[in-house]
Amino acid sequence: MAQILVVDDEVGIRDLLSEILSDEGHTVHVAENATRAREWRANARPDLVLLDIWMPDTDGVTLLKEWASNGQLTMPVIMMSGHATIDTAVEATRIGALDFLEKPIALQKLLGAVKRALAKADVRTAEGGVLTEAGKSPAMADLKRRLLQLVTVDSPVLLRGERGSMPEIFARLLHRPGTPWVPALPALGEGAQEILQQASGGVLFVDDLARLSPNQQKHLAFLAARAARARVRLISFSSEGPRHLTDVMGLDSALVAALSEVRIMLPLVQDIREDLPVIVQKLLAQLIESRTCPPRRISADAMSLLAAFDWPGHLDDIASAVRTLATTSTGDEIGIDDVQSVLPQFAPPVQSASTTGPAFDLPLREARDAFERSYFEHHLAVEAGSIARVAEKSGLERTHLYRKLKALGISTGRKESES
Repeated sequence: MAQILVVDDEVGIRDLLSEILSDEGHTVHVAENATRAREWRANARPDLVLLDIWMPDTDGVTLLKEWASNGQLTMPVIMMSGHATIDTAVEATRIGALDFLEKPIALQKLLGAVKRALAKADVRTAEGGVLTEAGKSPAMADLKRRLLQLVTVDSPVLLRGERGSMPEIFARLLHRPGTPWVPALPALGEGAQEILQQASGGVLFVDDLARLSPNQQKHLAFLAARAARARVRLISFSSEGPRHLTDVMGLDSALVAALSEVRIMLPLVQDIREDLPVIVQKLLAQLIESRTCPPRRISADAMSLLAAFDWPGHLDDIASAVRTLATTSTGDEIGIDDVQSVLPQFAPPVQSASTTGPAFDLPLREARDAFERSYFEHHLAVEAGSIARVAEKSGLERTHLYRKLKALGISTGRKESES
């Protein structure tokens, strides 16, 4: 059953709701004010929140705004009050509240609202908010600016990027809090009318157009023709351009045209390196919220190493590394040793001399520099950036190694005091 958080400053209300919902088989947690609710939400993600509007420290609407602005409004919220105005209820709904209950709360109204809210929660995922605080890199700042301009525009959007770019975390910037988010590929086997009802007012997301079967294309074309009337926003992703999708892969040209009224290119990892610490923290928070791993934090040194690593793949490699660290680290803190043990599996494959060929056409000095650069880049990747280990493996004194790397133009992303 569900994990429900009840936030109310009246102990009688907390106890009554806790008793009723526990009898229904739910696990109930309580908070007597916004401060405690804020602390609880920072460490876990409930399946539902019952939130009082009038509280002594921070009112419920303000707390709701906080959760919406920092990407933590990933669960349905039902507002409660004994003397709220209609304007207050409307404002809470606009921010993202799913329902409103007036005190004293009738039993059947409570159970009905909880049932509807938990049914809505089934079409949401915890991906929201990964990029909320990102934007240090110019590429990410520009992308966020363009995507946020499209939030109030209902035109279908096609996101373009390389495979592994995790398009959903970018698409979530176009998702209004408190509205449905429906993944299209699993839903397209159901009746089209049911999908439109399920996604009404929200987003229908196609995470890879190239994976659509002919039958799914027909269903999606039917939905696309009726999406605007049903207030459904269509967001799609493809690693291939529209022409390739139609001319080479055989997708219906009318469908591709309908889905790509607006086209946005997603950035490469190397273009958003400054934002990797924020992304890593959010990915870790999601794993904790979804109870994939126990609460963990990541040390500053470990975070610096993750951000400085020369990722040969894309964001899905980073997400995989974070998941591995979160589920295999033995302590409460993910440290630099944990990261160094995990990163080698994400290093680029070693190219043999038969593949790359010796640089016979270069002058001796340039050929030697080219070899040394490849040599040290390889060992830095294998040793997850550990200067001490590379120095030991190469037989160089550590200070000499730093000078050599600097002369070759190789950035280690490490301080000299790190091992």
